[in-house]
Formats: sequence, structure tokens, C-alpha cells
Amino acid sequence: MKWNWQQQDWPKFSWERGRLTRAEGLFLVGGGVFVGTISHLGADDKERLTVEALSVEAVTTSEIEGEILDRASVQSSIRQQLGLGTDHRRVKAAEQGIAEMMVDLHRSFAAPLSDEMLFAWHRMLTGGRRDLKDIGRYRRHGEPMQVVSGPIHAPKVHFEAPPSAKMPREMSRFINWFNRTAPEGPEPLPTLTRAGIAHFYFVCIHPFEDGNGRIGRAIAEKALAQGLGRPTLTALAATILAKRKAYYDALEHSNTANELTDWLAWFASVAIEAQRRALGLVEFLIDKTRLLDGLHGQLNERQQKALLRVLREGPEGFEGELSAANYGAITGASTATATRDLADMVAKGALVRVGERRYARYHANVSLRPVAPVAIDEQGQIIETK
Repeated sequence: MKWNWQQQDWPKFSWERGRLTRAEGLFLVGGGVFVGTISHLGADDKERLTVEALSVEAVTTSEIEGEILDRASVQSSIRQQLGLGTDHRRVKAAEQGIAEMMVDLHRSFAAPLSDEMLFAWHRMLTGGRRDLKDIGRYRRHGEPMQVVSGPIHAPKVHFEAPPSAKMPREMSRFINWFNRTAPEGPEPLPTLTRAGIAHFYFVCIHPFEDGNGRIGRAIAEKALAQGLGRPTLTALAATILAKRKAYYDALEHSNTANELTDWLAWFASVAIEAQRRALGLVEFLIDKTRLLDGLHGQLNERQQKALLRVLREGPEGFEGELSAANYGAITGASTATATRDLADMVAKGALVRVGERRYARYHANVSLRPVAPVAIDEQGQIIETK
């Protein structure tokens, strides 16, 4: 079997442009709606949105690769990188590195892509690592770079990237393509198309010893931001994480040829869904601020702690909903105290109760905004599924 980079047409990708037309238009309209909604946020909430969006992407893009990070540490590091108030906690190298990369991506989205930018991102991601030979530079090892799964004695090879000796030429060509197809470049491509190709193209080259998935998703975010002319704050990695198996399947399905229609349709559907998740987060923050402002001075310390814990889960709600038992686990309150506190919070409009007695469950008195999965059919129609 030949991989796509071994084909004569590499890297001259082809795709059915008509299948993506509606998706491209919908994404640009969604970008405008997002900006309009943000305009209703105060300065503090815009700050919270930026920190929340960047930290969610940092944590989820790492989780896609199987690395579980401490969210509070990532947020603290992001706040520090942005020059905002922080709790000055000690942050491990992994949390620090991904935070630095996300903030740099946010700030430098409009800048052309370069070797130096990619090397800097790689150094951020791999700071403190002792198991890598090539940090802050393209891989140079002689053995094949393979994506594998399964047991060591019988591995399944999902993809083999070009040999290390080809990295300088392949990456020079990739960076040139990325900058040439930018909105202000001589050969601009539609936003979703360019972002989808950029991610696929980069991960097929697989230029680094480690970190290719995270950097590849950052490159896709950069392309989306350049297409909209501003940092996107889209929940791209969070949405991919929810579809992780489909993500890897879509990449694998396309890695033996350079016709990318199916991959681009899948990526475009994820980007639209991610954009809607980001919009839901903004609307949730508006509702959250109104709720907390209206309750100012009315809740005791336990109640405030529990409510903030529920609200921390964002627009899709607290998993399993709040009960008297987990209220006690969060606050240390006895069962009787938890029952009184919860009843008082319902009376004051902080929580809404569903069910009775031991079956009673509570959620914050804000509108939950779960996002329906999105797909693009063969005719380019946008399909929302349950």
C-alpha cells in the first residue's frame, strides 16, 4: 500500500468545492453572530471568556492525545500569560507549555506561519521532557515515523509519515502553501477548506518527534482565525475530543490518496459545531453574570461554593445534576444542612429543582445549551442530528 505522500500527485489535493459551499457561508455568518454576541459582554466577562475558551482548548487538545491536565493550573498559567490576576500556584511543565502555546496562538493568529513559530510551539509543548532527542526542531531520527495501535508484538500501522530526511523540503513546501493560501495571499482558499487541508497536510508530514496532533490543531485554529479576521475562540479541540474515534477514522480513511472531500466535509461539520459551542459559552456567561449579580449577598459561603461549582461545568450543565448528596460532598455539609441550603437556593432563584425527596435534582437557574451534532451530506446540506 502506498501512503498519500508516496503518490505522484502529492501534495496537490483535490476536493468537490460545491459540497462545502453552504458550510463555508454558514461558518462566516456564525462568526458575525459570535462577534455581535460578545459585544454584549462587559470587560470582566470578555476576560473570563478568553481564559475559559483558551483553557478548555488547552485541556481538550491534550486529552485527545491521552494527556490529562489540571484545568485550574492551565487557567492560572493562561491568566499569567495574559497579564491578568492569578493565584500564583505552582504549575507543572505540561500545563505551562500548552498554556503558553494557546496564548501565543491567540495573540499571533494573523502573523504568517514560519519554522520559527512552529519550533517555538514545540519547545513550549515539550518543555521538561527527557525522552525526546529533537525538541524545537524537525525530527531527524532514521527509523520510520509511524502511527500505530495494538500490542507491541502485533502492532497495527495506521499511517507512516515521510522519512525524516524529507522534513526540510516538506515543511518548506507546507509553510509556503499555508501562507500563500491565506486570505491576503496570492491564492486564497475558503476558510473551512483551508483549515481542514492545513490540519490534514501537517499531520501527514508529522514533522516533530511528538506533539504533531496538538500543533496540527493549533494550525487549523490559526487558519480559522485568519479567515474570520480575529481570534476565533472556537471549541475545536473540545468538539474533536467528543468525536475522537471518528476524528482518527476520518484521518485514516483519507491517508492513502489526495482527494479530500470526505475529510473536508467531516472537518467542516466539526468546525461549525465547535463555533456553536463557543457561542453557547458566550450566552451562558451572559446568563451566569446576570444570575450571580441578582444573588449578590443572598447566599451563604456553602451555597456560593456549590453554585460556582455547578456553573463551572459550562453551558451543557453539571453531569448527573446536583443532589443533596453531592452538595454535601462539595461543601462538607450534613444531609440536613444540604437539604435546607438547597431549598433556600430554589426559593431565591439560584437553582431549579426537578423531582421530589431523594430523587430531587438541581441545576443552576440558567438556560442549558447543548449543541446538536452536525453533519454535511453528499449534496452539501447541513444536517443536525439528535
